[in-house]
Amino acid sequence: MCDEFIHPGLVSDSRLSRRRFGLMTAAAAGTAGSALAQSNAASTEVTVKTPDGACDAVLFHPNSKGPSSKEKWPAVLIWPDIMGLRPAFRDMGARLASQGYTVLVVNPFYRSAHAPVIGDNFDFSNPEARARLTGYRAAMTNDGIDRDAAAYLAFLDVQAVTDKGKKAGVQGYCMGGALAFRSAAAVAGRIGGVGSFHGGNGLVTDKPDSPHLLIAKTNAAYLVCQAQNDDASNPKVKDDLKAAFAAAGKTATVEVYAANHGWCVPGGAVYNQAEAERAWSNLGALYKANLI
Repeated sequence: MCDEFIHPGLVSDSRLSRRRFGLMTAAAAGTAGSALAQSNAASTEVTVKTPDGACDAVLFHPNSKGPSSKEKWPAVLIWPDIMGLRPAFRDMGARLASQGYTVLVVNPFYRSAHAPVIGDNFDFSNPEARARLTGYRAAMTNDGIDRDAAAYLAFLDVQAVTDKGKKAGVQGYCMGGALAFRSAAAVAGRIGGVGSFHGGNGLVTDKPDSPHLLIAKTNAAYLVCQAQNDDASNPKVKDDLKAAFAAAGKTATVEVYAANHGWCVPGGAVYNQAEAERAWSNLGALYKANLI
């Protein structure tokens, strides 16, 4: 669920100005082991070949101890929200990598546009701007998402810094929550942990392709963090999710957070630092217990 009620106000980040973003990505691509200053993660601009084209993405991993380091870490795939791959998600990828993971943050809209797909002051309440993003989302079929997920995990698994002996994780925000569920089913043999953050009411629908119907096909533990306004609009979603997890015999935590849809992502009008940090802490516990 991604409409003007759920995403009020502007999404702002001065790094999204075209000139600044170009300088930032050029520096990242041209400097070995480049990293966000506040992190201990190295980043590389990458292109992932998929059956449907070429996805622009960013690969992160903890800084090595030296050029001969043979350290490896569990893989994690991050699906951004409907505003796509942008500096806020680069920050999140770097933060996760610094905790001991090899992380791929993808541009989910590569079929339609190169990232970033929004500018430095994006107003989700603008119908024309919103229609552009929903059009990008509409270009992503279920089969296409499944193919993408398999390609992204295959890409992660050929990286020298990926520990293929351990299960992988996948996490998604807003629309990415449903994509994380689909990924766990599409690559069931690899995914051991799934995180959904303000995934909204799209996690449970009355359609035959509802994400919650895929749970039984997965081999993962779940962390589902719902927004309070999503829950207020449809309180039955959390109960249906809990029932689906119980029926499938999956370990899962489904909880409503005291924050509104979008609260985990810095730069949005509803960003809630305290609840975002709680989500980070719970995600860390999920991965520590299941990416083994």
